[in-house]
Amino acid sequence: MAPSGVIADAVHLACRAPSFHNSQPWRFVGKGAGVLHLFLDRDRLVETDSSGRQALISCGAVLDHLRVAMAAAGWVANVDYYPNPNDSTHLASVDFTPIEYVTRGHRRRADAILARRTDRLPFAAPERWDDFEPLLLAAVDDDLAHLAVLSEDSRGRLADASALTEALRLYDSPYHAELAWWTGPFATHDGIPHSSLVSAAESDRVDVGRIFPVTHHGQRRAQVAEDHSKVLVLSALGDTRRDVLACGEALSVALLEATMAGLSTCPLTHLTEVPATRDMVGALTGHPLPQVLIRVGLVPALDDVPPPTPRRPLSSVLSWQPSVAEVAR
Repeated sequence: MAPSGVIADAVHLACRAPSFHNSQPWRFVGKGAGVLHLFLDRDRLVETDSSGRQALISCGAVLDHLRVAMAAAGWVANVDYYPNPNDSTHLASVDFTPIEYVTRGHRRRADAILARRTDRLPFAAPERWDDFEPLLLAAVDDDLAHLAVLSEDSRGRLADASALTEALRLYDSPYHAELAWWTGPFATHDGIPHSSLVSAAESDRVDVGRIFPVTHHGQRRAQVAEDHSKVLVLSALGDTRRDVLACGEALSVALLEATMAGLSTCPLTHLTEVPATRDMVGALTGHPLPQVLIRVGLVPALDDVPPPTPRRPLSSVLSWQPSVAEVAR
């Protein structure tokens, strides 16, 4: 049985997973003999995410991060998806068995959780991409999601789709009010801090990106005149909640794989939130259910490392049933 302290440490690390507007819509409950349950926290749903799709992607990412964190601690996570058919918020129950040997690879992947940042500035082109792409495609299990790497020829159409998304939402008051809320200057445990946002001039150098409320940053990373990232698209295998959750797991795999390769990343979902642009992305990949895009590229070696975005305290995301709490003592 995995000790409760080890599980708590793994949950704490796993919660570095990316989430929609850094809303962190997950809740963990420890029950029984070393069993952990993952729930979608409805109180953390973003209002404009009415279907809960973005929240499920976020929860899939935290689930895979948990798997990685426990592996580095010497435990295999055995996941039972949607164990309660009467509760759609009960996403998974997880128990743990010991790993025979913790490899350097297990530890490097867990280290990548702490190293990863969502970087909205322009990227230089990733070096030796032809060597890295097969490793990335092999790492993302075909049973989780379709992973496509968009060609340079499709970049213009993708940029047009990104611009169309913003145009279609120009007068969408609830959407813009929500962005303003999640990027407000007073949040301490969630939301997107101003250090993670970009100025209008910086945003103009990234042709595929969500437009957030602008900040007063100067021209950071001025030596990268325009974005030369590779763009990945993760598409769901089907149209069920389980399929969308799996896309979130695939997102975690792709982000950590890129981080271990020394690359920077920026997940994007604005293109899949509007039906018209979602269809445009689907046409580019040949898969009809795109869920999330990822920009992948290089940053200059001496670039400042941005601070990590805030996270909710462990006590807010993890609770124990009394029996487990007694074992922890």
